[in-house]
Amino acid sequence: MSEQRPWLKNYPQGVPANINPDSYANLNAFIKESCAKYHNRPAFSCMGKALTFQQIDKMSTQLAGYLQSRGLMPGDRVGIMMPNLLQYPIAIFACVKAGLIAVNTNPLYTPREMLHQFLDSDIRGIIIAENFAANLEKILPELKINTIIVTSIGELLGFLKGAIVNFVVRNIKRMVPRFHLENAVSFKEAVRTGKRFTLKSFPDDQDRVIVHQYTGGTTGVSKGAMLTNRNLIANMLQIQAVLCASNFKEGEEVALSPLPMYHIFAFAVSLAMTSMGALTVLVVNARDLPSVMKEFGKHKISLMTGVNTLFNALLHHKDFGKADFGGLKITVGGGMAVQTPVAVWWQEITKCSLTQGYGLTETSPVASINPVNGSGKLGSIGMPVPNTDMRIIDEQQHVLGVNEVGEIQIKGPQVMKGYYNKTAETDNVIKDGWFSSGDIGKMDTDGYFYIVDRKKDMILVSGFNVYPNEIEEYVVSHPKVKEAAAVGVTDEHSGEVVKLFVVKKDKSLTDKELIAFCREGLTGYKIPKHVEFRDDLPKTNVGKILRRALRDEK
Repeated sequence: MSEQRPWLKNYPQGVPANINPDSYANLNAFIKESCAKYHNRPAFSCMGKALTFQQIDKMSTQLAGYLQSRGLMPGDRVGIMMPNLLQYPIAIFACVKAGLIAVNTNPLYTPREMLHQFLDSDIRGIIIAENFAANLEKILPELKINTIIVTSIGELLGFLKGAIVNFVVRNIKRMVPRFHLENAVSFKEAVRTGKRFTLKSFPDDQDRVIVHQYTGGTTGVSKGAMLTNRNLIANMLQIQAVLCASNFKEGEEVALSPLPMYHIFAFAVSLAMTSMGALTVLVVNARDLPSVMKEFGKHKISLMTGVNTLFNALLHHKDFGKADFGGLKITVGGGMAVQTPVAVWWQEITKCSLTQGYGLTETSPVASINPVNGSGKLGSIGMPVPNTDMRIIDEQQHVLGVNEVGEIQIKGPQVMKGYYNKTAETDNVIKDGWFSSGDIGKMDTDGYFYIVDRKKDMILVSGFNVYPNEIEEYVVSHPKVKEAAAVGVTDEHSGEVVKLFVVKKDKSLTDKELIAFCREGLTGYKIPKHVEFRDDLPKTNVGKILRRALRDEK
């Protein structure tokens, strides 16, 4: 099946079958080229403050010099733990330039979760927002960190605005617990000090690991995916190839990035935007919906990325429809399934299609996407991106045919090098270059792929496989439902039955009404036996509903 690539005949005009992942020797060469080409254009903005490509380049070079001066050696790991701030791309580029491996870290992690990730990666330095420094202080004795850079939310926003923002964050909202970290320096001080040093060269081939990107941990222990120069360059070019076929113009676009940059989806898209000279607008907190909507008034947003829960929340906000969507060309949803009712409603309100893509941390991340011109298929995760093969296999590793359900495997230059210090786990998921995703899916005759569900989320009712995505998508089409999650719970008669957790849109909704609705559109064994209404559902910081948290409740 992979040799035939049935999807190629359905690629939109202008999307190539292949890109050249060897276009750049390394990310350093890419950064140097992009920053020189677009030097006077704004590269990133946050809370109304913008930095040009030239400023990002200069500050990241100086920060890289500081990191090297502290004794950090090529290949050493540096944790980066902050929300979307201007400091983030500077820190990432600095690590690339210094030959260090960035360890992107969720700033909402507890000390226990931080310790696991930092010990697993064996970090030697950290760049952290002060909001989370108290948590670092609690675990510092157990780490081998010799370089600590602490930054504030307002540090790069200018003297007056920065001071006001920091005062509000520290004294009004009280978001910065007290901490004491010896020998820590501020972000600005590190950049300023780094000006005195000349960067030392180091071996920087395509196989050099750039990032330890940790898997979400929602299906087991979080593991560090090693993403290389070639992985990230390939995926950047794959994203670029897809976007350029849709009137996305070099040097003219504005991308809204509400997803945090520590998440691989936002991280990869920001690289693609950098390669095209676009301005990336960073939103500090995507849960603050007014702050997301406000950017449509400040900028002519042409691209927006997000997850289904964010799009759904925006659509339910009373003021969202008042925003100016005149410049919006592309909206891409990833990280979780985009529900058809949400996609349809988004199109109605914004007049821009909501395109669903698919990928994993281990694929840097984009593996497939619907055409961004809106010609794709609702409910599909689209077609493999250039230079990428996908196939469906059964449990005996046999390749399956059209519309047969099995596990999705992916092969391409964006597939990770492996899990850090976990050879057995790596060998278990990568065989002959094929990465086993753990997702259950199928492919239609046109080469479009569909997610049926995660292996581990599958519910087994009397021997029948029930996939939560299907239940959830159907339930949220009910006009009184805002959000839904389906999990399997133990049942003495059928092994498992479906339990439904629902957030109401209309308070009059009852469990009997909902089950009657399910009977209209779902086979008997798929109908929920239990319904529980909640004010909200547990989610990761990027908006994925945590089914496991619901399933594990006692």
